[in-house]
Amino acid sequence: MRITSKGQVTIPVDIREAAGLVPDTEVEFVHEGGGQVRLFRVAAKTCRKSRGEKLVEHMRGKATRTLTTEQIMALTRGD
Repeated sequence: MRITSKGQVTIPVDIREAAGLVPDTEVEFVHEGGGQVRLFRVAAKTCRKSRGEKLVEHMRGKATRTLTTEQIMALTRGD
């Protein structure tokens, strides 16, 4: 296995499955010294915000219209 010029490496399927590493799993590398590096799965509660959470946070308070909830619902229903 080789590290790419971007510093990427592919973790073999059997190791990913055994460690429970699924797509978008946050991991952490720890240098142990002596040329050894360990890979740890980060606990879900300490992970960064999801893409959806970031989008909602970014959009919160950005509305430019003063429509009521009922008016918005009428627009989405086509009333």
